[in-house]
Amino acid sequence: MEALARRDLAAAEHIIGASVPTHMPDDLEHFLEYRIADLSADPSWQPWLGRAIVLEERGSRRVIGSIGFHSPPDASGRVEIGYRVEAEFRRQGVATEAVQALFEWAWREHGVTRFRASTAPDNLASQGVLARFGFRRAGVQMDDYDGPELIFERDDWSPEA
Repeated sequence: MEALARRDLAAAEHIIGASVPTHMPDDLEHFLEYRIADLSADPSWQPWLGRAIVLEERGSRRVIGSIGFHSPPDASGRVEIGYRVEAEFRRQGVATEAVQALFEWAWREHGVTRFRASTAPDNLASQGVLARFGFRRAGVQMDDYDGPELIFERDDWSPEA
């Protein structure tokens, strides 16, 4: 995250072990600002925060998105997921596969069954991903950077659900 925030793509690629889109530091600017501050305050949050979505094909690896939770579980045991996929890889099941894997990790390693996500009202693709996991709309919030967002929640998730 720090290499991306410094816009040091060579260092980020070395750490991740995959090529990084040149625009990724700009796309993730606010995310990096928040998550680096979170990690500075409490390094134990690291497993919960941002991860690269990496595609490996024909012997090369490249970052095609990012995914993570906003923090460890809150007092009620809920975590909020966030994800983004590079435009050329959208609507191909990448987000669904990555969300499934992260939910399974949180469930298996930490017993998390309560999840939350927020999307822009016009982000129908992301809302479709959430619908596949049985999320229900739970409200609206105003994000300082992204504007109005729809809130979705699922309180009883498990891999068998």
